Amino acid sequence: MIGMSRTKGPAMVYEYAKAFSPGLIKPDYPVPENITAGAGKGVQKRYNVYRNNVTVSLIEALVAIYPAVQRITGSEFFRAMARFYVRATPPESPLLFEYGRDFPAFIESYEYAQSMPWLADTARIERAWLDAYHASDKPVLTAQELAAVPAAALAQLRFCAHPATRIVRSMYPAVAIFVMNKRDGPVSPLKSGAAEDALITRPEQDVMVSHLPAGGAAFVLALVEGMPLGMAADTAFEHAPDFDLQASLAQMITTGVFTTFEMEI
Repeated sequence: MIGMSRTKGPAMVYEYAKAFSPGLIKPDYPVPENITAGAGKGVQKRYNVYRNNVTVSLIEALVAIYPAVQRITGSEFFRAMARFYVRATPPESPLLFEYGRDFPAFIESYEYAQSMPWLADTARIERAWLDAYHASDKPVLTAQELAAVPAAALAQLRFCAHPATRIVRSMYPAVAIFVMNKRDGPVSPLKSGAAEDALITRPEQDVMVSHLPAGGAAFVLALVEGMPLGMAADTAFEHAPDFDLQASLAQMITTGVFTTFEMEI
């Protein structure tokens, strides 16, 4: 064990923790002062044990959060990349599932991942999957509720997004890459290199990752931001003249994007 040579209440404990923690993710950081070890035990050696345990724990947290990314890169590559990330990014929350929110951005700038430009977006989908999994529960909007709205009033509807709803836009086939690496089994060759936008939802207890058609991401994002249905549809048609409004509305219902709607008078 290692510990403080003296403790004098909460203020001293805070100062001790403040001095003790920075070196836990920095291998060249000197052992903090005011630390003692048991008789015959080297402070440096004991501190290095703590340092290694913290680093390994944070790497394991990233492995748990981004299993598809690790499957793509392989364990050795992933852990090497994760170690660089851990050394640059100390945790800000005691909840390990909160760690690594900016890991996708780190991947984007990581020198040795430049040959996989789609990897960061795949990681963003994976992070969104986890956030959707932990989102609060709410009933989803049903087709019957929407069908009860008079046709003349549909354009003025404003929708409330389900807490689990997430959108990830990508210039790469990130949805297909994520889906084939999220599950066990052989990975099939990609049939297309086209851009894919992801819709992440949790209509019941299972998280769903769906591919949004052309204009779909612009449509859903506009609705999530509070734009009325008619204006959101116009936005989608601006992005994709062949946007299919009826099919997109059906997808929003079946995937549980919304919980309720408000009708402007």
